[in-house]
Amino acid sequence: MSFFEEKNSEMDRYLENHASAEPEILRKLRRETFQKTTQPHMISGYQQGRLLTIISKILQPKNILEIGTFTGYATLCMAEGLSADGKLITLDVNEDLAYLPKKYFSESEYSGQINFKLQDAKDFLKETDEVFDLVFIDADKENYAEYFKLIKPRTKSGSVVIFDNVLWYGKVLEETPKQKSTQVIKELNDLAAKDDDFENLILPLRDGVNLLRRK
Repeated sequence: MSFFEEKNSEMDRYLENHASAEPEILRKLRRETFQKTTQPHMISGYQQGRLLTIISKILQPKNILEIGTFTGYATLCMAEGLSADGKLITLDVNEDLAYLPKKYFSESEYSGQINFKLQDAKDFLKETDEVFDLVFIDADKENYAEYFKLIKPRTKSGSVVIFDNVLWYGKVLEETPKQKSTQVIKELNDLAAKDDDFENLILPLRDGVNLLRRK
């Protein structure tokens, strides 16, 4: 669900009908997400998923990091672009839902390349010495600014970092938001725009995607 979810459903169908087909495993995962989870709107979804796939295929990354697995839809989208010897680390803290991404990761052709960890992302970023070619963050919004600061040292020139939900149902337009998550998302967007080590663009796709490239 997003700031733009009130858009014409006919336009939605047009967009999907004029884009590359969704792989069968993703169709199954999307369907099961809506059947078995209480917040299925948290899934990345078809349009955003295809964007992640295209970016990943352009980069052909050897090392991908995802913060916020949910049911693994975005994970599998990015895995499509992994280099033959590449790997993808995806982090989440929801033990109750872990069975679902594990199921689809094991069924996918990328099962040997995906490392699903039940671990706090801040702890992981403080401990790891790995450098990532592609990072996707769709997790707890109140930590977005902190994630940005922790992720930066784990990137290199050419690395791409993507934050989801950066328009936050349009709440980023509030001058003095009371909601903590809105305050932090606004802080993230300011940090990204002002950091001379990155070039960035906010895309109004679904609930907003902040796309950054390390110079």
